[in-house]
Amino acid sequence: MTSISVVIPVFNSQGTIMELVGRLENCLDVDSEIILVDDGSSDESWVRIAELAFKSERVRGIRLGRNSGQHAALLAGIRNARNSLIATLDDDLQNPPEELNRLLVALEDDVDVVYGLPESISQPFWRSFTSRLAKLCLRSILDFGHATQASSYRVFRTRLRDSFSSPVGPEVSIDALLGWATSRFVSVNVRHDEREAGDSNYTLRRLVRFMLDTATGYSTVPLRLATSLGLATVTLSLGVLLWVLGRPLITGESVPGFPFLAATIAIFSGVQLIVLGVLGQYIGRMHFRVMNKPTYTIADRTDRISE
Repeated sequence: MTSISVVIPVFNSQGTIMELVGRLENCLDVDSEIILVDDGSSDESWVRIAELAFKSERVRGIRLGRNSGQHAALLAGIRNARNSLIATLDDDLQNPPEELNRLLVALEDDVDVVYGLPESISQPFWRSFTSRLAKLCLRSILDFGHATQASSYRVFRTRLRDSFSSPVGPEVSIDALLGWATSRFVSVNVRHDEREAGDSNYTLRRLVRFMLDTATGYSTVPLRLATSLGLATVTLSLGVLLWVLGRPLITGESVPGFPFLAATIAIFSGVQLIVLGVLGQYIGRMHFRVMNKPTYTIADRTDRISE
């Protein structure tokens, strides 16, 4: 195994983090490090991370000032990695550390990123549906052809982070950023274990918000869709106008008043609100960029504690 930095975002995982690090250390060689990024946990996760860092020189801990999201925590760890390769995995033991070697074997000279796809996974229908929808969103909106192969279990070359070293704003998608850096992706099948403790932090609301943030943060496709919707509405309105003017000439009867008028106003008002909402998303992102709101804030590190 070559030199590698394993980055793990940690959120309320005091029950699994000790076992996860123990299993990782059994898989990794001496030339490696484990970076644990506490994403504003409310339990004793940071205490466990500090204990692990005290016991092992290979473990490094980073504590964020507030909950910034999984991808922001990953970005913090990625920017602090020291080795030539970076691996990322979840903190709930569903990504078996023992499968890491499969990803490394697949990282050949002409490959920059390897995703570990679960061979089989048991999850609710809504979660499976929204996960597929999010990947299709990445693929179609971001022109990220390998989005359907994306997962949180990944290995990539550290040099790729040079393409997103500048500030990227408060909302971030690691997969979108990797798509900026390279197109050389592959995927391999890996084992997927059941969750050891707790529940998933990705609710339906968070998944939908992630898709919206990714779409408006890394693409102008929503704006083009809004323009197309506006053109379609104009075409519809012209058709309605021709009907209103032409019906009396053809049939001698005028178009019924209130129901028709109310339905027409409702349709056009809905389209206007949708377009304004899309514009508002982009204006809001520009607002936060002007404010220079950071993606994350580092509040503490384990190397400070050890000094």
